[in-house]
Amino acid sequence: MMVERTEILFKPDPTRVLIRYFSPGTPDRIERIISRVLSLDPSRLRQRLELVCGRFGDRHDDIMAVFLRHYEVVAPYTVTDSTPTRDQQMLIGAYFTSEFALESAALFNPSIVPHPDQSGQAEGRLRFILSLRATGEGHVSSMVFREGIIDEHGFICMETPSQVVTGPELVENPSYHKETFSAKLYEMGYDNKVAADVLEDLDTDFALEDLKSRIGEQQTAIGQHSAEREDTLHVMLALAEQQYQIRFEEAHPLSERVVFPRMDHNRKAIEDARFVRFEEDGGETMYYATYTAYDGHTFLPQLLSTRDFCDFRFITLNGAGVQNKGMALFPRKVSGHYAMISRQDGENIFIMYSDHLHFWQEPQVIMKPTASWEFVQLGNCGSPIETPEGWLVLTHGVGPMRRYCIGAVLLDLDDPSEVIGRLKEPLLEPDENERDGYVPNVVYTCGALIHGKWLVMPYAMSDYASRIALVDLASLLGKLTESNST
Repeated sequence: MMVERTEILFKPDPTRVLIRYFSPGTPDRIERIISRVLSLDPSRLRQRLELVCGRFGDRHDDIMAVFLRHYEVVAPYTVTDSTPTRDQQMLIGAYFTSEFALESAALFNPSIVPHPDQSGQAEGRLRFILSLRATGEGHVSSMVFREGIIDEHGFICMETPSQVVTGPELVENPSYHKETFSAKLYEMGYDNKVAADVLEDLDTDFALEDLKSRIGEQQTAIGQHSAEREDTLHVMLALAEQQYQIRFEEAHPLSERVVFPRMDHNRKAIEDARFVRFEEDGGETMYYATYTAYDGHTFLPQLLSTRDFCDFRFITLNGAGVQNKGMALFPRKVSGHYAMISRQDGENIFIMYSDHLHFWQEPQVIMKPTASWEFVQLGNCGSPIETPEGWLVLTHGVGPMRRYCIGAVLLDLDDPSEVIGRLKEPLLEPDENERDGYVPNVVYTCGALIHGKWLVMPYAMSDYASRIALVDLASLLGKLTESNST
């Protein structure tokens, strides 16, 4: 059998909770809550604080420091000039804090890459990182990680994930380039007078605070309000806030780290990250992931980069070739150019090339739905994988009853716009144990890797849970090369 489903499952775990700032609503309501806390006598206040810390302290690292940070957020709403005591500050902060079960609803759409640290591994063993899309309350999606090791026999051992979940420190980008920023607004359809008025007085390289100030001036301008104006200002700020950095402390295990949609434009979802270990011209490696940011209103194709999975940098992709979902980078340059598989029209698979990682133009179709199980839609399932026979690309096809299956194709190594092999039947389709979930009848992956004789393919089951399958690589490549000669 070419595909072997392992017993390794990743199911939603409602006990893994992220602590985050909570706002109950309007400024006057915030003021009333603060005033109620300040009205407590010291002994009663201390009792309440100890009760909260006792209930939640063992579920989070340094919860009192979190309370103090959240107090600082609401401190401007204090109605007196008196500085609250440290206990008052912590209890106030507790009232503006909540837990979020980030993976309570689903844990799906996995991607897999070799771990940057392979020290201590015996010959034939590979340490890897698995990224997953975690979905919780309100269908808010974030990115979480797992670690594992696979040996030469295909035996996989996963590390037990930490029950503690930790968010990163946010490091904002200091500046933006006006020409690039304006070009992205043009591509998004917001090259109007409102945008021009905001950008007019900004420097060639401007800071985020400068942009916020200009947007604030436009929002308060008398007689200037319209739906187009408000929409444009919202999109400009959202676009700027997508260019940012986050940092995790190295001491936190990888499974503790969660990339949560914390910026305004990300507030609903970080969707379907496709990770790839990229070999740069100088021989160094960088991990990239294409993903989709969504705020319930606008989709933005994004790119994150990291070398160590501690520091992450996020940018918005630019160009006519990044107007849809499902983009995935090749793991190296092809004929001196960056290359990307993409889905431009929600139906076909495209390829595009670029001399700059952040700018993509002129995509061309390389595959259209052909088999009956992919008549509705065809798309990629992660970054292409280099083999001696060609670039191996996993695909997804959508057929009757919106049933998703995973397929595979082979692209020419020197000219990946040329399809040299294609499975006529699905590589993997949902069985009876995988067809029920949040979105029924779906198997889907965001990336696989090769180790020894195996293609290690994590995949999601009906947008609910995930598992890992092992594919006999020689058999798969044999079928693909055979298909080219028939």
